[in-house]
Amino acid sequence: MGKQYKALSERLFEFIAEQKIFFVGTATGDSRVNVSPKGMDSLRVLNNNRVIWLNVTGSGNETSAHVQQDPRMTIMFCAFEGPPLILRLYGTARVVHKNDDNWEDLFAHFNPLPGARQIFDFSIELVQTSCGMAVPYYAYTGDRELLLDWARGKGEDGLRQYWEEKNQSSIDNIPTHIIAKNV
Repeated sequence: MGKQYKALSERLFEFIAEQKIFFVGTATGDSRVNVSPKGMDSLRVLNNNRVIWLNVTGSGNETSAHVQQDPRMTIMFCAFEGPPLILRLYGTARVVHKNDDNWEDLFAHFNPLPGARQIFDFSIELVQTSCGMAVPYYAYTGDRELLLDWARGKGEDGLRQYWEEKNQSSIDNIPTHIIAKNV
């Protein structure tokens, strides 16, 4: 059933590439645990032990706040079609903001997405697979464009204002540094 590896294999690269959604889990020692669904073609596997994902503006900024205090992160993928499989990547992440030196190099791996605010550079320490036999089948029918349309409508100034109002701290009042590091 469950197996552990030190790195991603070619088979797991292919599995990740087929997924339309993944989940990110973070927490600090005394914060709430945050689990966020992610999509929109925002994840890239750079090598067997490194993944990056482009984070776009949302209603909160928990992952960024958590990682800046405690870099632990888990990324999970589930097969909703085809053979059952759950894939978890355990490791540490760092937040890369637009003003950071390596933003441009990492951002070049992605198609630009409106509202992009951070990139998470994730170092894999442990890869775990499990059966996923209880995960139901779901059919992918397309991406939602609502968030991208919203970000386009806000424009750069509107996004900055939104970050100031909604994204500067987590629900546990942990700072995200989004304004200082992105503007």
